[in-house]
Amino acid sequence: MTARIVHVEEKINELKKQTDFYVHEIKQRVGKLIIPDSVNVISYFTSSFNISNNPDEENLCLGSYHIRNIGNQPITNPYLCIKLPEDSPFSFSGKYVYEHFAPKLKGNSSWERINDQSSKVEFWLRPIGKTTLEPNETLSFPNFQIKWGHNLSYSGSIIGFTYCDQLEDGVVVLNPINLNGISYTQGDENE
Repeated sequence: MTARIVHVEEKINELKKQTDFYVHEIKQRVGKLIIPDSVNVISYFTSSFNISNNPDEENLCLGSYHIRNIGNQPITNPYLCIKLPEDSPFSFSGKYVYEHFAPKLKGNSSWERINDQSSKVEFWLRPIGKTTLEPNETLSFPNFQIKWGHNLSYSGSIIGFTYCDQLEDGVVVLNPINLNGISYTQGDENE
């Protein structure tokens, strides 16, 4: 029985040496691989809705806009654009500041609106205090609101674009928010 144990131990040691050799070879080959630098960003919305059938109440979409660096290089100076459809009943609000605001109102986790504040369709925003987004890091513009009344039919898509120094043409959001509904008046229900 002892000869058998010795034989098994020798076989285990032989397999261990062989495994160590293969692992060493794989590590060397992986180390020699040249992985090209890549800039790759995705952006997406998360949202929830409160839709009312009561014509006296507003409908509400609560959302957040996320930018995720899925490349292997940092991106610099990220900013975003949230765009509402022209001539829609949607109104946008969120927690952002303007350039002329006092520094004490601009925290490091704030966002600054960088386009004309009279625009009700496009909202260009950049993070304050965040100029680099590292690989596998996510940056979020949280808790914006889109409101609209129920007294009119509505239809439109809220889209977003992400920009940075490396992606000057921008990247469109993966999942635009599509809203549409038909308003029924009291007379329509009785017909």
